[in-house]
Amino acid sequence: MSRHIAFARLHNFRDLGGYRTADSRTVRWRRLYRSDSLSKLQGADLDRFRSLGVRTVIDLRYPWEIARKGRVPDSPGLTYVNLSVEHRPYDQAEIDPSVDPWRYLADRFAEVALDGAVELREALRVIAYGDEPQVFHCASGKDRTGLLAAIVLSLLGVADDDIAADFALTELATERLVADWKTAHPGRTLRWPGYGRAPEEVIRLVLSDLNDTYGSVHDYAVKHVGVDDSLISELRAQLLTPSPSRT
Repeated sequence: MSRHIAFARLHNFRDLGGYRTADSRTVRWRRLYRSDSLSKLQGADLDRFRSLGVRTVIDLRYPWEIARKGRVPDSPGLTYVNLSVEHRPYDQAEIDPSVDPWRYLADRFAEVALDGAVELREALRVIAYGDEPQVFHCASGKDRTGLLAAIVLSLLGVADDDIAADFALTELATERLVADWKTAHPGRTLRWPGYGRAPEEVIRLVLSDLNDTYGSVHDYAVKHVGVDDSLISELRAQLLTPSPSRT
């Protein structure tokens, strides 16, 4: 099945299905998606989105971003949840070009992982206890979305190499994300050459940091985010195919 779902105005909408887990199960297709901002949906794009049967949208942006850019258009039966996971805003366009870019981004991810425990816990709860297609997104579908995707996939038992590869798929959207930024900011210069980038190294640093600090992503989720093993079991029940021994 196709991981990338093409839209005219969305650049980074894709399916998290198909990844294998340590216990030889597979993440279900057409069950959980990640995306850039769904406020861009209109016309044929909106029709296509509705055809996917998504029933829950988790918007990870700041309320002020939503006020400025809008949110997903209403649809019958659609549940919308805003969980602003990032608490320390920064302007990626103005990152100092001389800093180590991937370590810098990994440190910003660490801030979200630390500060956003309440919101991340609720996002995991919504995903775990939903039984219909869902999508979570931020502005570009790269950083906040990438962190939540990495946590979900890790809790499902997906290997770090696959998590890193999934994260880096955003690189296919970088050119369009940069073009959108330039269109939205005609009077500004994009100072940081890494804008819109998502190399594997960033999320590998994030996963390594969580392992070093908490012992594992699982222990981070339990000890800091505050989820319990029953929620993780439900997450796996909802998003994974049955184990081979049960087929």
